This record gives sequence, structure tokens and C-alpha cells, in this order.
Amino acid sequence: MTPEQSSLVSLRLMNHSLEELQKGREAGGTADAENKSLVVGAIEVLVFEDSKGKRRERAGRLRLQLIQNANQENLGTFLSQNVETNSKVRTDGWKGYSETALMEYIHHVRVVGTGQLAHKKFPHIHRIFSNLKTWLTGTHHGVEPKHLPSYLDEYVFRFNRRNTPMAAFQTLLGISTQKKPVTLQDLM
Repeated sequence: MTPEQSSLVSLRLMNHSLEELQKGREAGGTADAENKSLVVGAIEVLVFEDSKGKRRERAGRLRLQLIQNANQENLGTFLSQNVETNSKVRTDGWKGYSETALMEYIHHVRVVGTGQLAHKKFPHIHRIFSNLKTWLTGTHHGVEPKHLPSYLDEYVFRFNRRNTPMAAFQTLLGISTQKKPVTLQDLM
């Protein structure tokens, strides 16, 4: 992997209503700010040449985290914990991505005119959030806010091991041998 391949990251926020996560698409409409979950995501973008010599991109590793608000402190902390310094960070130009939060990174802004064009400028992170929402509302029929971080961790775990399913099983098996059992009361 060349340095260019490993240093390009797409950063995006997902603002998702609790009703939507709990009831699926039936929620339709808006929810108050207190019932929304804000998830920040970063996807590594791997650049390569296909067999015809054309430059292509594909999704690499993923990081997702639930945050209270999108201030520069929370975004800066997320980036410092998950993205290597001096990496190229691609964003949609939202004003909340402050220069202070992105100070240690090379910030590429791709301004999107309408929301319909965003999936073309940021296909990987849009696909991640779309699949995440579908997985949460479809497979799990919604989640409680207190459990959302665990679901995000599971989604990231599965996504990052999507090309090597046996590695995921072996990793899970290894983790389970080192952890103490959790009682049902602990889960509640």
C-alpha cells in the first residue's frame, strides 16, 4: 500500500432520529434534537489502478463513534483517536468541520450543491451510513440509544473483516477466551 492509499479518509456525520431507529421508516417526519443520535464516521479510501490503468477507489477500514455534538473538541478527539496525523481528510465543506479540529490533517473540501449529489462525491461513507441504517432498522428493528455504541462497534468489527470472515471468527474467539462472562443483569 502506497502512502497515498493509506492516508485518504472521508469524514461524515450521520444525524439520525431515535424514532427512525426504533420504528424504521414509519417514523417519517422530524424528531426533536433531544431524540437524535449523532454518529461521526471515517472511512479509509484506498486508491488503486484497475487492469485498464484507470484510477479507482475502494473502501478500506471504517471507524464510527456516537458523539454528543459536532463541536471541534468532539470531532478533533475522534480524528486524533482514529486518523493518522497528516492524512488527507475529505469532507463536504460543512462549517462544523472547524479548522482547529482538522489542523493536523490535510483538509480536502468537496462542496456538494444538493444532497442528491453527495453520494457521488462521497460514495463510500454514504454507502456505510445507508447500510448501517438499513441494518439497524431492518435486522434489529431499531435500537435503544444506550445500546447504539455497541451496535456501532459490531458493525465496524464486521465491516473491517468483511474480506476475511475466518479472521473475524478467530478474533472473536480470541476475545471471548480473555473476557469474563457477562450476566443478564449486567446487560440491563
